[in-house]
Formats: sequence, C-alpha cells, structure tokens
Amino acid sequence: MNIIPILMKEMANEAATTRKMLAIIPEDKYDWKPHPKSMTIKQLATHIAELPGWAAMGLTTPELDFATAPYTPHPIANNAELLSFFEEKQQQGLAELEKATEEQLLEPWTLRNGDIILAKYRKHEVVRVALDQTTHHRAQLGVYLRLLDIPIPGSYGPSADEQRM
Repeated sequence: MNIIPILMKEMANEAATTRKMLAIIPEDKYDWKPHPKSMTIKQLATHIAELPGWAAMGLTTPELDFATAPYTPHPIANNAELLSFFEEKQQQGLAELEKATEEQLLEPWTLRNGDIILAKYRKHEVVRVALDQTTHHRAQLGVYLRLLDIPIPGSYGPSADEQRM
C-alpha cells in the first residue's frame, strides 16, 4: 500500500476544517488568551497555519534543531494574512509530499535542541505529527472560540452550534 496518496488526502481533508476555524477568529481578539500560561489566539492560530509546512520540512531536511533554528513566528496582522500563510504552507506540504517517494518516507528525522534529542521519527511520521498537531491545536482554538461565545463550525460532522441552526 502506498502511503503518499493517503497522507495527501488527509492533509486536504484537514485543511478544509482548518480553513473554517481560522476564518472565524475575531481580529479584535488576537491578543486574547484564556489563561496566563496560554498562547494568545493569534499565536495559536499562526502555529496552526504553519503546521502543514512541517510536512515539507520533514521531507526535505534530516532534522530540526531548535538550538540552531530557534522558533520565530510568522507575523500576521489579520485573517486574510493568516489564511494566505496557511494556504502557502498547505501548498508547500502537499508539493513536497507529491514529489516524495515511499522510500524517502522511511528515512530518519530528528527533532532536537542541541545535544538533547526530543524525538526521532521516520519522515512519514513527521507528516503524521504535523497532522496530529493540527488537530490538537485546532481543538484548542475551538475552546478559545467557545469561551469567546463564537459558534464553532463542525470538524467531522456538525457541531453543536450547527445542529441548533
């Protein structure tokens, strides 16, 4: 069984849900966060938007070392920029996945911070982690939106808000 078409389909399916969530973030709440230890809604949304690009990174690099490549969030000023950034990262991820070979998906990939190994994966697992992280953080965003009393769109079926309509 070839995993590349399966991963591409899953990326496309998750992108549809992610677009709906990112599009409804109130721009006037970009600095809001539910708890002092939480990310702001803007930080969370930007991270969600960049995650499809992790598929491209995982396929084109042997590792990510936070000691030599510290995290720098992409600047976002509004939802149009947020969605544009998401589309750019989505296209990068899909393009690299489309070019990949099944053998390449088995190559090792490492997440580290200097000498500290945070995780070791196969490249196909990096794509899965990007998808898993998208789902995880999108659920966080759903909680943020719920706390702001914003109706939530459905992810894998209608949401409670959509069922009432």
